[in-house]
Amino acid sequence: MKFSAALAFTDPDQYLPLAKACDEAGIWAVACSDHVVHPRQISSPYPYTTDGSPRFKPQTAFVDPFVAIAAMGAVTERLRFFTNIYVLPLRHPLGVAKQLASITSLIGNRVALGMGVGWMEEEFELMGADFRTRGKRADEAIDIMRGLWESEPEWFSYDGKHYQLPEIEMTPRTSEPVPIYVGGISEFAYKRAARLGDGWISDLMTTAEVGAAIERIEHWRAHYGTQDKPFEYIVSCSDAINADGFARLEDLGVTSVLTMPWVYTRGFTEELDERLAGITDFAEQVLSKQ
Repeated sequence: MKFSAALAFTDPDQYLPLAKACDEAGIWAVACSDHVVHPRQISSPYPYTTDGSPRFKPQTAFVDPFVAIAAMGAVTERLRFFTNIYVLPLRHPLGVAKQLASITSLIGNRVALGMGVGWMEEEFELMGADFRTRGKRADEAIDIMRGLWESEPEWFSYDGKHYQLPEIEMTPRTSEPVPIYVGGISEFAYKRAARLGDGWISDLMTTAEVGAAIERIEHWRAHYGTQDKPFEYIVSCSDAINADGFARLEDLGVTSVLTMPWVYTRGFTEELDERLAGITDFAEQVLSKQ
């Protein structure tokens, strides 16, 4: 079992010291969240809470995840990074492809794109992106990015419903494919992960809910003929808090638990020193027994 650290809602000053501590402790990856703006008035319901209210408040720090990953990658050696979740159809795929290829050329192949289609219609409107077509555009964006990253052919073109590109090339290209993990807990997300993804990222779920989601994704992987491809199951689990709980997740097919490692011994602290000590505790009490 691998473990990933969630840096959502973290003070920007803590990113680099936490990344270095995770790298030294042997944590597999850290995850960075994404939003561009927070409108004062939001009518779009947040899909992951019972009352539709976001888990974060205005003035919560959302560092641009690609900037954060590049900075953390420069001060670490083994630690991997992924976004959780990057709102892909909020942007044009050419810009996203360029950023990811540039990061990997600087820090190596330690980056994955955790993507979703988004939920906040107001943010799409402010960014000039069509909320209604976000799913289809995300699918095309994945095709475009992978085409631009490939070493062959020399020139790439695309003729889709939402994106049309003449023959172009983008340098630097990636020396290895950037993994794309699909986030979400809808049937649409499960199908997209199975059809186009290299993995799936959950929301906070119980072990039983994780098992049901994996069953659905494996159903669709069989349907699309993608079961032979390597696939990451990255989950946040509310009732897996010890070795037995992690073992049950592993038996279901989970490959990485996404958590806040300091919570297990230091609680939901925002103090950097306590978080760093909690990462050390986690390495001694959990990682050393894996």
